Amino acid sequence: MSAPVVSVRNLRKSFRDVGSRRNIDALVDVSFDVHEHGIHGLLGRNGAGKTTLLQILTGQQWADDGEVSVFGGSPFENATVLRDVCFVKESQRYPDDFRVSQVLDAAAAILPRWDEALARDLMADFDLPRRRKVKKLSRGMTSALGVVVGLASRAPLTLFDEPYLGLDAVSRQLFYDRLLADYAEHPRTVVLSTHLIDEVADLVDRVVVVDGGRVVVDDDAEQLRGRAVTVSGNADGVADFTTEHTVLQHESMGSMARTTIDGPLSPESLAAARAAGLHVDSVSLQQFVVASTTRRKVSS
Repeated sequence: MSAPVVSVRNLRKSFRDVGSRRNIDALVDVSFDVHEHGIHGLLGRNGAGKTTLLQILTGQQWADDGEVSVFGGSPFENATVLRDVCFVKESQRYPDDFRVSQVLDAAAAILPRWDEALARDLMADFDLPRRRKVKKLSRGMTSALGVVVGLASRAPLTLFDEPYLGLDAVSRQLFYDRLLADYAEHPRTVVLSTHLIDEVADLVDRVVVVDGGRVVVDDDAEQLRGRAVTVSGNADGVADFTTEHTVLQHESMGSMARTTIDGPLSPESLAAARAAGLHVDSVSLQQFVVASTTRRKVSS
């Protein structure tokens, strides 16, 4: 296997909280790789540490400890590395007097693989006005402009950080469709950071889940789709059946219980559960991520 495009080892980052005068951990012992080509999902709740991680990968933040490699080098103040990276941030800021056309001209000037024809097509798809000042755009239009830049960059490593905020459902689907279509013709490495897991579940090839600054899941998306199950029924029966499994989430109400476990179940275990009068249901990627990042118990 070739060297990864991104390699992160034992990464740590904390910030000083002014109010409490304590250091708050943003990233704790984070390690993972991103290999060439594929659409990778960086998933987790808001505040999980995803944006801080992407900022370090693009040289916009220092790590307190650990190692980060992008295309074999450090991304910090490294023009050779950064010329092959496009980072589309949430609420992307532009100079106050810039018009949409100037943003596109600037992108074309600094991104060596810029595709002007694709940019024009995307501008038409999202109905973006070229002459309007960026500060006069709606939030959705500003997000659409970031999507245009990210897709038309054709950068070998393209990072999208919650790129669709403000876009309606139709525009978000347009983004996903155009991403898949262009990736099929021009494979590259895409990292899609999002908390809208259901919407990207069918797009991503591999998933890294961050929770509380830690990586709690790092696996192929296809493996995750069949990895966990929910067992429900009589509380005692559910408890007996799940006692030797890793419990991700547990809910109980009176004599009934519902427990999500890290599976998958063998055919024999599945038959045993059904023989005990228990219901076994598959878990979607979103349900798995939610269960993995909450590990909560609810009783009444």
